Amino acid sequence: MVASAQPTLTRAAVRHLDQRAIAEYGIPGIVLMENAGRGATELLLAQQPRGPVVICCGKGNNGGDGLVMARHLDRHRIPVELLLFAEPDAVVGDARINLQIVQRMRLSLHPLPRPAGELGTVRSLLARADWIVDALFGTGLDGPIQPPLADVIDLMNQSPGGRFAVDLPSGLDANSGQPLGPTVRANLTATFVAWKRGFLSPGAAAWTGAVHVIDIGAPRQLVEEMLAADQAPT
Repeated sequence: MVASAQPTLTRAAVRHLDQRAIAEYGIPGIVLMENAGRGATELLLAQQPRGPVVICCGKGNNGGDGLVMARHLDRHRIPVELLLFAEPDAVVGDARINLQIVQRMRLSLHPLPRPAGELGTVRSLLARADWIVDALFGTGLDGPIQPPLADVIDLMNQSPGGRFAVDLPSGLDANSGQPLGPTVRANLTATFVAWKRGFLSPGAAAWTGAVHVIDIGAPRQLVEEMLAADQAPT
């Protein structure tokens, strides 16, 4: 299917779909996160990574997806390094459950709540990465990423490994497809449920790379309803 024929969702529609899947259909958020992270892992495994895979996680649900990926990559014996750009206690909800699991698994976890003082560590780990997973920010980002995480994104883009974006590259506006500031330049994007509206914008492909849609287990009726509503003229 050519890009112009792709059904898309806006930032608001993505949030609404998740809320409805949980509230109306009773699907726990942790199930949606598990499906998202596992589906993204399957896409990355298809690239035959050797490792190490360095997963850069924020404190929100996008970071939680990255934590799920770490578990499943480890299950396939792919070496994983986790960079958590937050205090562990600041990670809440479903993401916190997955953080606790990877801690109990004793995966290699580097909490970097103040990355400005740890850029040497970040640079060293990224330089050795076979693939870098961007799980810093999800679709909710609506302003430019500030230092020191802006510096982390620069290091990600300078590193020789492949770059894999979870849902969309951090720094890219989901609706416009334009960079809001420093933005991850991905080789591959695992986007959830449907393309984001901004992916159709000229120039967006330079940031997303190849885009693959991942099914997170939301009910078909709900997905079709939300897609139809989001394509309708306003």
